[in-house]
Amino acid sequence: MTPDDARSRRLPTPRAYPRAERQDIVEELHGLRIPDPYRWLEDADAPSTLRWSAEQEALYEAERGALPGLERWEAEVAALDAVDRVRSPKVRGDRVFWLRQGAGQEHPVLVVAETGPDAVEQVLLDPGVLDPSGRTVLDAWEPSVEGDLLAFQVSRDGTEDSLLHVMDVATGKVVDGPVDRVRKSSVGWLPGGGAFYYVRRLDPRLNPGEERYHRRVCLHRVGTAADADAVVFGEGRDATQFYSVSVTADGRWLGVTATLGTGRGTDLYLADLTAGPLERPPLRPVQEGREAATRLHAVPGTGPQDRVWLRTDRDAARGRVVACRPDALHLGPDAWHEVVPERPDAVLTHLVVLSGPELDRPLGLAAWTRDTVAEVTVHDLVEGRQVATVPLPGTGAVGDFSAGPPGSHEAWFAYTDFVTPPRVLRFDARTCRVTRWERDAPDGPAVGGAVTRQVAFPSSDGTTVRMFVISPTGSPDVPRPTLLTGYGGFGRTMSPRYRAQVLAWVRAGGVFAWAGLRGGGEEGEAWHRAGSGPHKQNTFDDFAAAADRLVAEGWTEPGRLAIMGGSNGGLLVGAALTQQPGRYAAVVCMAPLLDMVRYELSGLGPSWTPEYGSARDPEQLPTLLGYSPYHRVAPGTAYPAVLLTAADGDTRTDPLHARKMCAALQHASSGAGPILLRLERGVGHGDRAASRAVALQAECLAFLAGQVGLPAPERGAGAGT
Repeated sequence: MTPDDARSRRLPTPRAYPRAERQDIVEELHGLRIPDPYRWLEDADAPSTLRWSAEQEALYEAERGALPGLERWEAEVAALDAVDRVRSPKVRGDRVFWLRQGAGQEHPVLVVAETGPDAVEQVLLDPGVLDPSGRTVLDAWEPSVEGDLLAFQVSRDGTEDSLLHVMDVATGKVVDGPVDRVRKSSVGWLPGGGAFYYVRRLDPRLNPGEERYHRRVCLHRVGTAADADAVVFGEGRDATQFYSVSVTADGRWLGVTATLGTGRGTDLYLADLTAGPLERPPLRPVQEGREAATRLHAVPGTGPQDRVWLRTDRDAARGRVVACRPDALHLGPDAWHEVVPERPDAVLTHLVVLSGPELDRPLGLAAWTRDTVAEVTVHDLVEGRQVATVPLPGTGAVGDFSAGPPGSHEAWFAYTDFVTPPRVLRFDARTCRVTRWERDAPDGPAVGGAVTRQVAFPSSDGTTVRMFVISPTGSPDVPRPTLLTGYGGFGRTMSPRYRAQVLAWVRAGGVFAWAGLRGGGEEGEAWHRAGSGPHKQNTFDDFAAAADRLVAEGWTEPGRLAIMGGSNGGLLVGAALTQQPGRYAAVVCMAPLLDMVRYELSGLGPSWTPEYGSARDPEQLPTLLGYSPYHRVAPGTAYPAVLLTAADGDTRTDPLHARKMCAALQHASSGAGPILLRLERGVGHGDRAASRAVALQAECLAFLAGQVGLPAPERGAGAGT
């Protein structure tokens, strides 16, 4: 198909978009006059917004019914997504716990078994049994040290506003809770199962308008009222701080981390719980006020003058491991002894400390990304030398690390790549060998029809950027319909991972490009900072350079390139759309941030000012306004076809962003493609039932494919052909 053929498929179609009043609202901030004609769409419950939203839903349903090959896209995505998935286990006492999601299952279930190869597995917690509607998800879970109790957190309708309960593992009965105002809180159990530390928000009535903030670290005694829980940390600190807690299995050491919003700097505190009452642990600072992320790794049986380990990017932007005595941690780097140095070619992402009695000395299992691809190494944590490199199944990503019980020589982690569903591997520190975990799901048929290649190219300022190109042939044989995605934010790395939508697109004959942009974590913290705050434009420039490279190398051609992104990636494609609208044939913008002048006034926006900056700052506002997609929409511009998606339960990025952008584009665009809004009810920003995730992915692919001329798959062939 030629570019002219592709354009002929998108001739202008008269559309009567829902009426959206353009109000004469102009806000003056720091001397800048900022129009905001659709501010009224911020109020989701206003009659005018409800009317407009209902009409947009009706418009989308009509357009959805005409999407070419939608049923075939749904069948293909569903078939490729129907793989068995298992998460790495947690071993506590004589029990092992893990998440398992069988092919066709709507949600993962929590499984428990006695340790030992012949133990019978039992489903301990099934969200589908808790709520047959499928709208309840398991947000987090943590067994007690002895494995006889389970703290678990569930939420409904996508809100991620969890309720915490405690279950007796032997009987399956809930013995405590619900504890409200938690959100995927970490849980630090004390030995004996009588109490744990966790994170809870203050009563929202105390802070109207800031209900999702003002967190505190609390001590909860099982069987008592949560409102009587002692607050042990957080008083007088910034309202947007996030906290996490951990307790060593012997109950001696309590660790607390504090981060300002989603900032990378980590304040770290340690308390010897033998030195004071549990309600008033003597927390001492390990690190405060530093733009560095530091994590503590302590093992049971550690005394004040023994050794603990820190994984940190302080004075090492790509990460390193240092050792120190607990009683000297407050002295800072002067007391640290480096055991795993920073690598110039890779970023340290994980560390697991193993110290079983069968080992001569503690070993560290370290994971790295080099050019966005995972490597795993083993290190002597006393002498500081590397003792082994762990072979991996392919060129992919690792994560979901967990260690065995105290004194263990075992660890588990997950591996995946673009054609390999996640698999759980078992590491034995005695031999430094990796094997498939015996309780993992068996491999299904190999996924064919997709070849991965990594390419490097210069951005506009000469910085080298990398992306993965997944295609039917592995080389640019002919220009093909191409879908480009990226993220470029919060230090998140775009590592290879199994995604049904990627494979569905490629197996239909298209090219899928997966770009690692500044703002992410692909090259460490310096790379992240180079695409955040005042440097955010670098992220968008890297993305534009990726699009240019796909055309220049012959993977695609003008008129056949589509883009897609979600959350911060939604901001990315929103910026791409408004900065260079003629470059792209179609755009899917999912759960996005788009009004960067007012983003911090809703959802979790106040937490993100360390990443983006604040419009309240007169020096930062011009940068935010300069790339804010909502404010860059220009009447009379031939925008490409755009599908915006949002969910009414999203408590991270408020759907107001998608509503306002939709109204602005529908008013402004002179382009041929439709501007549509897909509003989903009863879900949120993250986890959802598998069938709903498949439906969303298939509709997005069908929308894009129809604009760039990619035929729908011939059938739902699945992974085995």
